[in-house]
Amino acid sequence: MIMRTGSAGVRSLACCAAALLGCALLLATSAMAGETRNVVLIVLDGVRWQEVFSGADPLLLNKEAGGSWQDVELLKKDYWREDPRERRQLLMPFLWSTVASQGQILGNPQLGSSARLTNGLAFSYPGYNEMTSGVPDPRIDRNSYGPNPNRTVFEWLNGLPGLAGQVEIYADWRMFGDIFNAARSHLPVRAGATLVDAADKSARGQLLRELYQRTTRLDGEDPFDSFLYEVVKDRLRAHRPRVLFVGFGDTDNWAHAGRYDALLETIHNVDYFIGRLWAQMQAIPQYRGKTTLIITTDHGRGSGPVDWKEHGVEQQGSDDVWIAVLGPDTPALGERRDSAPVTQAQIAATVAALLGRDYRAAEPRAAPPITDVLGPPRAAAAAR
Repeated sequence: MIMRTGSAGVRSLACCAAALLGCALLLATSAMAGETRNVVLIVLDGVRWQEVFSGADPLLLNKEAGGSWQDVELLKKDYWREDPRERRQLLMPFLWSTVASQGQILGNPQLGSSARLTNGLAFSYPGYNEMTSGVPDPRIDRNSYGPNPNRTVFEWLNGLPGLAGQVEIYADWRMFGDIFNAARSHLPVRAGATLVDAADKSARGQLLRELYQRTTRLDGEDPFDSFLYEVVKDRLRAHRPRVLFVGFGDTDNWAHAGRYDALLETIHNVDYFIGRLWAQMQAIPQYRGKTTLIITTDHGRGSGPVDWKEHGVEQQGSDDVWIAVLGPDTPALGERRDSAPVTQAQIAATVAALLGRDYRAAEPRAAPPITDVLGPPRAAAAAR
């Protein structure tokens, strides 16, 4: 039978369809209901799981394998204890006090918790693409690849109602302009020489600019992590973005330089920076009790007296990573033991799911979110 309708009937059907769509959207939002309204993804470039879960490596606390310039006994006083749990607490007190007690830390293979990258290359650009787009891309086979052909979850979120103009990127490494394809995505990316705002004419802004210009840097135009911390701290105070990416890079640089003493000090300092940023957010009503923090790394490294300096397919263990999550929707399970394996690619959809958004509906090839850190409502919705 053929049903004929007039213009009034068409309008009626359209209204019904719109109502049904509205109900579906309302139900979807209800199913994903949670407390998180803001997400901050922080990456420590090239930090091994060994340091995160066991603290200072005894094989590297010396001048020979560790290349330390500091007095080794003083270095041991700061970072060495016989118990690895004490060592890791010394090295990363914020991670092992606040995050471990109130959130989750995945990726300790000694406890049967596996977190791995899937791009098969284990260096920076492929890792950052994997974690932000949710899909490893074999085309991205070098750090100098150029603008990322893949849309990241940050670009996608920035195009959604309520989040447009609320997504920001800050990092040391100059290549993040390509990784987030700033020309196409129109994301505000401040990295490398653009991290410190040259247009800021305030006394503080001019001081940061002068310090940046007069500081001898490790890697070309890339500033040190301390500059990144100050810039992000100011931005949180002034603009308060809802979705934030922060990329600390000094850890990888010091490891490549073979300076284990500087690496330990840098990990310790970045842990401090993250703790201070978290405290700052808890003092701001927009963030307090409504923000989830994800901390991870882009790749692992090799082990032993030589390979700890490098990473890649020739350095076994470089595809082992770790992921820590702290926020109002994440069950406080602490250091995970015998947990389901997770991958770096799952971070992208996890960022979106914490905000109640389904990234895989837009990017079906993306890995699913890590349901264990979403809390019951959002985990159930993500599992469907």
